[in-house]
Amino acid sequence: MPVLHRLTLPLLLVLLLLQGCTVSRAQIRRADAVAAATTDRRVSCTQADHCAQPSPLLAAATEALAASTPERPVHVVTLLDDSEPAMAARINLVRAARQSIDVQTFIWDQDDAGQLMLDELVQAARRGVRVRILADQLFSFDDPDLLDRLARVSPNLQVRLYNPTFQKAHTQPLEFAAGVLCCFMQFNQRMHNKLLLVDDRIGITGGRNYQDRYFNWDDTFDYVDRDVMVGGPAAQQMAASFKLFWNHRRSVALTHLRDVNRRILSDRAPLVWPTPHYLRPARVARVQQAAEDPAWLQAWLVDASLRVGKVDYFSDLPAKTDKPDKRRALDFTHHIMRMIGAAKREVLLQTPYLVMSKHAQHIFRVLHRRADPPRVIVSTNSLASTDAFAVYAMSYKHRKRYLKKFGFEIHEMKPHAPSAAVDNELANLGMDAAGPPRETAGPAGAAEARLHLLGSRGSNNRPAPLRSEGRRFGLHAKSIVVDDAFAMIGSHNFDPRSDRYNTEAGVIVYDHGFADQLRHSVMRSTQPENAWVIAPRQSKVPVLTDINQAIGTVSEQLPLFDLWPFRYATSYELKPGCQPLRATDPNFYACYQPVGDFPDVALSPKLIITRLVTAFGVGAKGVL
Repeated sequence: MPVLHRLTLPLLLVLLLLQGCTVSRAQIRRADAVAAATTDRRVSCTQADHCAQPSPLLAAATEALAASTPERPVHVVTLLDDSEPAMAARINLVRAARQSIDVQTFIWDQDDAGQLMLDELVQAARRGVRVRILADQLFSFDDPDLLDRLARVSPNLQVRLYNPTFQKAHTQPLEFAAGVLCCFMQFNQRMHNKLLLVDDRIGITGGRNYQDRYFNWDDTFDYVDRDVMVGGPAAQQMAASFKLFWNHRRSVALTHLRDVNRRILSDRAPLVWPTPHYLRPARVARVQQAAEDPAWLQAWLVDASLRVGKVDYFSDLPAKTDKPDKRRALDFTHHIMRMIGAAKREVLLQTPYLVMSKHAQHIFRVLHRRADPPRVIVSTNSLASTDAFAVYAMSYKHRKRYLKKFGFEIHEMKPHAPSAAVDNELANLGMDAAGPPRETAGPAGAAEARLHLLGSRGSNNRPAPLRSEGRRFGLHAKSIVVDDAFAMIGSHNFDPRSDRYNTEAGVIVYDHGFADQLRHSVMRSTQPENAWVIAPRQSKVPVLTDINQAIGTVSEQLPLFDLWPFRYATSYELKPGCQPLRATDPNFYACYQPVGDFPDVALSPKLIITRLVTAFGVGAKGVL
């Protein structure tokens, strides 16, 4: 108890001090005036089109809009599996913008990927395009000097931070703890949406944030992620969603933030916008060149696009924790659940965090109880591939429920998956400008940080150490394919945090061709060379096995403690010479060998913590 008092008292003192430190209206007016008077108003273009570069991507979106009617919408959609095309598409669209660019994200780092995108947006603003950036405060732009520059770099660029802790851009560790202590529900609710929208005609949404590891630019740990680019009427839905978030009270202008306001009102001269300093400038130059190369764009993006009909962009309402019972507050979440509940033959789910909310558990339980239940295939992370080891512990805890009650076929990604290595090599060693290398079968051939409130930030959020060597990968893509009829790509992780706290967004495409394309991409991650199969342990001593499973079941259901160390299921590897089989196949154990509960993971504090969270952390599921 004395220890608890020693921890709580400083937090309460900080809380009391911070509650009285809001920025006054007079300070805001002064900072606004200073920013307006010192903003760099030089323009790099005087043409009516703001010197927009030609773009086949924006042109295709314009054609789709022209061909659309309310009854028969037309869209052009492009699956962005590979990381370099995902970055090149963004650069191409930003340079092609004539009127507006709206960007929404959860993480914005100042590494190569973050600097590159930010500089491209600043240059677009300087040629006359209206640019608006809305980023979640907790994991973006935590440097007041950088935000001071952005506040005055161009009159055409505006930046707002979503849900800032104690009205500051930078959150100190003690302030972080005080935020949890004083106002957990608001502090814990983050804006997890990702969107890049150009001229209200074409947008990119999905799982990628602006950080190196989302584009295969991190030296040690990268994500397998996915976006979708959509041109056509759905872009109007994106614009409406962005407007709601931009105008919401939790989206705070820079001069309203205490540390940025103080920096602007100081006697220091405004900082000029610097030339980006890239760690790997040649790699950045290559993707910038690709973004302007017509042949490259044709091969990697235009040829890969599909012309489809109905597409919907869904988003939760901002600050959905304020009014969780409001009908539209959980619009996107509820729509996803309805999609899954309507499945007839197959649900293909890819998520980095296999931690099901109560709502999702109910839907999968009902599906599995049908006389002819649909097949449910799940692609997710192993402990060896995830950087969210505490979250993985919750997935590990409920394996028996997932396999028996929901009928899941679970494939956990290997940390050195060859499919991920192909995309990484392309992103770092260059591509053939005339088209994709033959062995990758085009852009679909190769394959946030989810930074949790109990985890660390940025590049320090590293996964558990491995026994093996080499570059490693973790899954971050979030996608669903239902019955090969329609498909969803977005930011929703299908977990309690996405359900209850974070706002999420995504695109649903109602087209067999696109669903088949996405299914092929996800299923590649489940192949034996890329993933381990989770299956029940083979019964060797029937009576002892039955006793072990009975004790494990009781332990798993306990509300606070789950201490039984022998789990119902474990990881399996396909034996040489065998063909892949489902875990329910009678020949499964003849063709698969067990490789342990946490294959390739070395003994480490993170492995121990994973066990401890499994045992004691059930109450933290929503936070994780």
